Amino acid sequence: MAVIGASVLWGTAGTAGLLVSADSVALAAARLVIGGAVLALFAGAGIRRAIRPGLLLGAVAVAAYQLCYFAAVARTGVAIGTVVAIGSGPVFTGVLSWLLDRRRPSGRWTLATAAAICGCAALIVGGGAEAGGQVVSGVLFALLGGLLYAFYAVMAARAIGDGARSDAVMGVMFGGAAVIMLPILTVNGVGWLGEPRGLVAVLYLGLGTTALSYFLYGRGLRTTPVATAATLALAEPAVAALLGLVVLGERLAPVSIAGLVLLALSLAAVAVPEKAAAQGKTAVPEKEAVPERALESQA
Repeated sequence: MAVIGASVLWGTAGTAGLLVSADSVALAAARLVIGGAVLALFAGAGIRRAIRPGLLLGAVAVAAYQLCYFAAVARTGVAIGTVVAIGSGPVFTGVLSWLLDRRRPSGRWTLATAAAICGCAALIVGGGAEAGGQVVSGVLFALLGGLLYAFYAVMAARAIGDGARSDAVMGVMFGGAAVIMLPILTVNGVGWLGEPRGLVAVLYLGLGTTALSYFLYGRGLRTTPVATAATLALAEPAVAALLGLVVLGERLAPVSIAGLVLLALSLAAVAVPEKAAAQGKTAVPEKEAVPERALESQA
């Protein structure tokens, strides 16, 4: 539920971003700077104990993902760029988790993830958006973005699995990414933050769709396999489509509606724990929760 809550917040970002007249790269940089700073401050002194090479590399991946995604969208259009970047994330996450942690994805995860990606593609492509001219390079940027997302998700899951506090892990990665993105925000200009609508929107994007969402995502990774979490995060485009339908008055084509239904069924299949996995992990949450609460009380 924590991971789904995070993806719901991510899905509201597109609608909130429409309130701002700023360049998309500047908006993404501002969102990451605000959200990363809040996550780092919330982690407090625990952030020092969580610092490790994998998370520092994850911070670079968080910042690089933003740039790759917007480079992809600029070349392919929103539909293809989003489908490839978001859809490839769970696949790369499952592969990296298998290679690095020897956690082989289950057959149910494989089938449900494949169906979810198809539903995601139908949902977005059904909107009728056209691709740009530089499709090949754009798809490569999108695939790189999906790999970067998978990398920092796996690094976060490994650190949390090793006993690091989930809020501290997110503080290290996103606080580091905020430092990296600060020069980009400065170069693009911050004059648009003087507008009341722009300021409110960017505060929501930073506090809600970044700080709170990744706090929830980190909590979810404490008991949810990272490959499963990456698939559950595909709820993001579904939420974005529903908001477009209800708030912005957009219309969904029949193929998009079918994709929405397929995506919902796939996420439900992934969200239900498998019996073997559930029985094998019954004692783990209690053992992990005791030091986590003790650390939080000391902080």
